[in-house]
Amino acid sequence: MEQGFTHFDAGGNAVMVDVSAKDITVRTARAKGRITVNEETLKAIQGGSAAKGDVLGVARIAGIMAAKRTAELIPLCHPLAFDMCTIDFDIRENGNTSLIEAVCAVKLSGKTGAEMEALTGVSVALLTVYDMCKAMDRTMVIGEIRLWEKSGGKTGHFIRTGL
Repeated sequence: MEQGFTHFDAGGNAVMVDVSAKDITVRTARAKGRITVNEETLKAIQGGSAAKGDVLGVARIAGIMAAKRTAELIPLCHPLAFDMCTIDFDIRENGNTSLIEAVCAVKLSGKTGAEMEALTGVSVALLTVYDMCKAMDRTMVIGEIRLWEKSGGKTGHFIRTGL
């Protein structure tokens, strides 16, 4: 399904999309992203011995806060009221370099949204892990941030395949 850019008017000016004619539907989105950390950093995160405290607990709160403030960060996003927002982590140990995957899930009833909020939440959660651990590990890499699933609205249900 291909459509034109919706954030530009006929004159090419950036505009906020008019959603007033849309129906309110339940909308959900899940986004995922990853950060690689070294073995020492992972042990500190898991053992709660990182100098700045509970890394994943703080990252969870930061991600939720960021998701709720997406409209303040991305100029043409609509402010949305959430019914639910979660950040979860999955740790995969792999010798010297391990992977922490963050997943942000958002649910709301509205005329637009959820994808950008989930992507923002997962991004800030991973940035928070980086910030809290950078003194221990400057080799960390954040990546593979992507929309994993969305439902609701006129485009319906989307589930990513692969990656």
